[in-house]
Amino acid sequence: MKEELIRMILEEECIKFGHFILTSGKESSYYIDIKKLITNPKALRLIARLIKEKAEEEGIQFDKVAGPELGAVPIATALALETDKPLLIVRKKKKEHGTGRQIEGEVKEGDRVLLVEDVTTTGGSVLRAAKILKEAGAEITGIFVVVDREEGAKEAIEKEGFKLYPLVLVHELFEAAGVSSE
Repeated sequence: MKEELIRMILEEECIKFGHFILTSGKESSYYIDIKKLITNPKALRLIARLIKEKAEEEGIQFDKVAGPELGAVPIATALALETDKPLLIVRKKKKEHGTGRQIEGEVKEGDRVLLVEDVTTTGGSVLRAAKILKEAGAEITGIFVVVDREEGAKEAIEKEGFKLYPLVLVHELFEAAGVSSE
């Protein structure tokens, strides 16, 4: 299934070359556009199955699935449907109207939450979401990402006491595409 995911990422042309500023503020000569991939229901289903399978292999127990807005929400939704677990959506900032919530969905003290993300570079976005969930009483049992750019996210996430599980590493994408990652 992993090989199929890599093939789909390449077929959907999710790797763009040029000059890009990433969410982390870093400059990069390439961009991984997983949002393009996750609009494909077949790819989304495959990602959810891969995460479910890997979580089971790792013995990760979870009560709920969470994703930070925007790119992770379809992934979290697909995984919630695949596992029949409730969904949590973590906003970038608190709503300034209505309930003023930063988390959509109910978090109870001690809820075991599996957090998902589309792409990690430094891990900043997913770490922010993990801390928000933790403050709300959740226990983060694992963080899954579709593609890890291998630029420090794993180390930053583990430094904070969480564990990152990438489905695909960026060097695997470059190898499959026959492109140098240098």
